[in-house]
Amino acid sequence: MNHDTPVIEAENLSKVYNGRRKPVRALDGLSLKVQPGEIFGYLGPNGAGKTTTIRLLLDLIRPTAGQARLFGLDVRQHSVALHQRIGFLPGELNLWKHLTGAQTVEASGRIRGGVDQRYVQRLTDRLELDLGLRVRSYSSGNKRKLGLVIALMNQPELLILDEASSGLDPLMQQVFNELMLEAQGEGRTVFLSSHILSEVQAICDRVAILRDGQLKAVERVSDLTHADFRWVTLKFREAVAPEGLAGLPGVSDVSAMDGALRLRLIGDFDPLLRALSPYYVLDVAVQVPTLEEIFLTYYGDHGQQKDAVRVGAAS
Repeated sequence: MNHDTPVIEAENLSKVYNGRRKPVRALDGLSLKVQPGEIFGYLGPNGAGKTTTIRLLLDLIRPTAGQARLFGLDVRQHSVALHQRIGFLPGELNLWKHLTGAQTVEASGRIRGGVDQRYVQRLTDRLELDLGLRVRSYSSGNKRKLGLVIALMNQPELLILDEASSGLDPLMQQVFNELMLEAQGEGRTVFLSSHILSEVQAICDRVAILRDGQLKAVERVSDLTHADFRWVTLKFREAVAPEGLAGLPGVSDVSAMDGALRLRLIGDFDPLLRALSPYYVLDVAVQVPTLEEIFLTYYGDHGQQKDAVRVGAAS
């Protein structure tokens, strides 16, 4: 494959399901490119169309309109050959519950034409997964680990992972991040559906936001995480009306919740701190916005920088 050829390319990809009352548009005109060696984050709330996109890329369902290519090859015409080059972890794992982890890996390996058992052992050691147990006895986290082993064990050129680290503890989350960065270091590409901010910030080069089946933006993580706003929650000894802070420089979206005030702050804290001097403040909590909130703030329906969106951009 030419290194300039996108690993993933979708052109006007759409999917409409026949609903009981009216058609449901799960994906609406998706155009997107993912370049070789990227770790690409795919973000959006439940029902946004992320899983539909993945199923279309894998030719598990057929599009209503548009087309998709992997490694420059049409996913419908070359489905069988392409699957040999892909490691896939679905959001919902359907594993053989009566088999052990080792038997599950062996069965998956036969389907793929064999597997390097030494590499499987290294993966299970790092993920702290006991393959001797039956799948039905695994916790949800261990089932995700097994799914990761199956996706990674053939060292595929492309990894397509749907909420791959869901259910992993913080230590295993770090191991997952390391595995993804190692795959990238070997020249492989990762397409990662995720909602975990720390994961995306730690390993993704670019991220896309999908909402209501439509692609809203594609940006580099380094650009997005420099967004100069944060959520501030203030707890007072006595009730303070939201209107008292709403007009301050850099302050917006002030609301009362659970006996406290929550607001969005852009820029310096000083104007806010000065305005708080007449009040007895019991607690201050500062929360960094999620990437989804950043996207929706800067590129959503009420954003002020919509012209800056690079939909389908390939950097």
